[in-house]
Amino acid sequence: MRLVLLALRLLCLAWLWPVTLLSSRRRNKEVPLEGQSKLNYGSRINYKIKKQDSTKTLLIKTEQLLRIEDHDFAMRPGFGGAAIPVGIDVQVESIDSISEVNMDFTMTLYLRHYWQDERLSFLSSNNKSRTFDARLVKKIWVPDVFFVHSKRSFIHDTTMENIMLRVWPDGNILYSVRITVTAQCSMDFSSFPLDTQNCSLELESYAYNENDLMLYWKNGNDSLRTDEIVLSQFFIEEFHPSSGMSFYGSTGWYNRLYINFILRRHIFFFMLQTYFPTMLMVLLSWVSFWIDRRAVPARVSLGITTVLTMSTIITGVSASMPQVSYVKAVDIYLWVSFLFVFLSVIQYAAVNYLTTIKEMRRRKEGKPPSFDATQTMAFDGYYLEADIELTDFSSMPTLSADPPGFPTDPAADVPPATGTRLWKRRPVQHYIDLVISNSYLIDSYSRIGFPLAYLLFNIIYWSVYS
Repeated sequence: MRLVLLALRLLCLAWLWPVTLLSSRRRNKEVPLEGQSKLNYGSRINYKIKKQDSTKTLLIKTEQLLRIEDHDFAMRPGFGGAAIPVGIDVQVESIDSISEVNMDFTMTLYLRHYWQDERLSFLSSNNKSRTFDARLVKKIWVPDVFFVHSKRSFIHDTTMENIMLRVWPDGNILYSVRITVTAQCSMDFSSFPLDTQNCSLELESYAYNENDLMLYWKNGNDSLRTDEIVLSQFFIEEFHPSSGMSFYGSTGWYNRLYINFILRRHIFFFMLQTYFPTMLMVLLSWVSFWIDRRAVPARVSLGITTVLTMSTIITGVSASMPQVSYVKAVDIYLWVSFLFVFLSVIQYAAVNYLTTIKEMRRRKEGKPPSFDATQTMAFDGYYLEADIELTDFSSMPTLSADPPGFPTDPAADVPPATGTRLWKRRPVQHYIDLVISNSYLIDSYSRIGFPLAYLLFNIIYWSVYS
């Protein structure tokens, strides 16, 4: 009997054990009333925060307002109909650099597009526009304007992408973007550095030809505005917009807009760096005309120094310029100046050579030399041409070709008939001998001839290229 009771008790305990365990777990999950009230208060705060922070629902509301999900914005507005007009308005912020070597320029500008897309129209009681940033631009259709002949370009993205989208209730849209672009500029350096360059930035639609999209300046000539732009080497003479058409054989005609600007180079920088040093080197080469022709070391060293300096100036200017196949204005000036310097060296070589021939002839004739040959290489004093004893040819007796006592021809003494004139042509050797005997006069003539010739060249040069 006891065994039976013990078995019943064990069965009762086995049946009550799961019920007791389940009730204890429920009891542990229960929260006190005070803690439950705190939990409800915290959830109420979180709900208020979520209600105030509408960043997650703003884009959804905008998409619902503009009905973005209801239309296919991969197609342009009015697809299948007439071309959509897109107005362009540009404000040039700065011209960052102009490179003659690369033949390009870098410009930062605000590019604004104006068009109408009825698919983005919305109801508004106050008729005010709504402004959005780049996140919405990626979901709608925008014109695919690009820069023709562009080498590099980018949209500024600090701290966010510099893109603005403004939508009016009737579907009019303003799309503005801040861009820096480096574009090609075909420059003509035939008058460099007295040149004027005409560069242009060209805008065109990449995919839509004239049948789908028509580009035009929004406000005519007032569509292009500029800030105060100051360049180091150029002066901006003019900024003006223009328009035209471009044809591609496989795709057709496209509207193209031009931003034209004329640049005139400042000459003062090149006057200081190129022209003034060149003039001084030419003037310095003329100093040798006032140095005695017997001072060989002084005149030779001066001539070689000026020639090497001119070569350095020409090399420096050529290194900073593009390798063009035509002659520039600065090349003409530099090479003509180099020619004057070179001729001054050649002039002394000619004077020295003629003087040497003259001295050799005097030795052959048995006359004492006008100066010692050893002093020619080491002369460093002041010398006058009057120190040379020159023979007065007018006082020398005339020599007859016939020996004394030889009978003369009576017909030779008869004067010529009235009204006739005899002309005897002197040989070339006579003029050569005259130059050799008066070689010291070459320096005297060079002191006047070289400056006059260089002055004439400068007058012609500056009158042609200025």
